[in-house]
This record gives sequence, C-alpha cells and structure tokens, in this order.
Amino acid sequence: MGKVSLVVMVLVTVLLSSCIPHKDIVYLQDKGNPNDSLQLMVEKQKPYRIQVNDILNVRIKVMDQESAVIFNPIGDATLNASAAERAYFDGFTVDHHGNIRIPQLGFINVLGFTAEEVETTIKDKLLKDQFKETANIFVTVKLAGLRYTTVGEITRTGSQVLFQDRVNIYEAVANAGDIPITGDKKDVMVIRQFPQGQQIYHLDLTDANVMNSPYYYIQPNDMIYVKPLKQKTWGTGTTGKETLTTIVSVFSLVATTVLLISRL
Repeated sequence: MGKVSLVVMVLVTVLLSSCIPHKDIVYLQDKGNPNDSLQLMVEKQKPYRIQVNDILNVRIKVMDQESAVIFNPIGDATLNASAAERAYFDGFTVDHHGNIRIPQLGFINVLGFTAEEVETTIKDKLLKDQFKETANIFVTVKLAGLRYTTVGEITRTGSQVLFQDRVNIYEAVANAGDIPITGDKKDVMVIRQFPQGQQIYHLDLTDANVMNSPYYYIQPNDMIYVKPLKQKTWGTGTTGKETLTTIVSVFSLVATTVLLISRL
C-alpha cells in the first residue's frame, strides 16, 4: 500500500509541475497596478524618429498638380504587386548616410527627424527651388508600413507589415497569429535597432502594467522574440489532460515491462 501511495504522489507531482499554470497564459492581469482603472495609465510613446533603412512615403500636392507629377511615383510597373511591395518600390529608402533622394530636390537628410519635421523640410525646399507661395504646397510624409520581425514560439514567424502609424505589442503579436500556450508570455523580448547598435527589452504581457512601458509600442525594424516554456521541452504535455495521458501511458508501459520480467 505504501508503494502505491508513493507512486500516486510522484504522478501528482509530475502532473502539477508539467502543466502550464493559468496565470502564465492570461494577458493583462492586474498585478498590483496602483491605479483603479487601466484607463488612467499614461501612454509613454515618444514621437518616432526616422532611422536608416526606413522607407518613407512622400506625397506632394499643389494647385497645379501636373507640375508635381515628378515628385509622386505612380508605380505603373508594380500594379500587380502587393501593398507592401508597392510601398517598397514607390517609397524613398533612407540610405546609410540618413538621406533620401527626391527627384529635382536631390538628397535630403532625414535621419533622426520626425515625419512632421521632414514634411516641413521638403516644403521649405520646394518653396525655395520649385514653387511660389501661391502654389499652396501640401506635403505628407509617412512610413511605408511598419515592418517588424517575429521569431521563436509564435504562430507565424518572419517579416510582418502593418499599415498603421502606431502598433502596440499586443497588436503586433495578434498580427502574427498570437503566442501559443507553449510560448513564454511573461518574458517577451523586443530587440530594437539604434544607430549605435541593438538593445533588448523584456516585456511581461501577462501584466497589465506593460501598458505603462515606454516599449509598449513597437517601432519599425523591431524584432519580437518569444521563448518556449520548459514544459514544451519536457514533452509531457501542456494541459492536465495531455500530461495525465502521457503519465498513464508511461506507467502502463513500465507496469507491463515489470510484469513480463517477473514471469521470466
């Protein structure tokens, strides 16, 4: 009877240690947030400043639009391409010196500037070299899609593109098919590009306070890495049912083996 109890205790211990706890798979839990409501959380996003390899979509409008055709690529050769591909071919890529090259205007340095600042720079250059005030110039500068990469324990890995000005970490993860139960939601790594190199940030997506993080919103060229949980490596199952099935199968195999040996 003692041996049976010991076996039962071992099985229960393995079952509990193999299962993934509910608290490890639920997003946005209240983990001691001092505010009474999530609505009180203050967004800490700073204006995005353009980096090398960003692709900018520049559009220039004037009273006589025919005179501005040269500044606005039409993309006739890429009509059958996807939105991301057309943005790549029609956009202006920031080179390693931080410049973009616009027809008639030449090279314009945009590294470290916001989109609004680049709009002002282009407008001033147009007024100086190409148009008069009466042309009523209107310039828009946007990122040609927010590109990021997902790797690790996430449903869809690889390069992802969202055509939005702002994307938070949950939207980025959802766009990649979400993190499966075997992914570590408590330590999601965001690898961010800077002129001086790369930096790594750790986000706990199960904690509602992640909304207060300055890294809650991703930036172009970010890499999101999700580590697998140890339970996946063990291979005993991710739910109680799966783990119990595995343990019963192993126990049955061991019992059968012992029974056959004892009859020899």
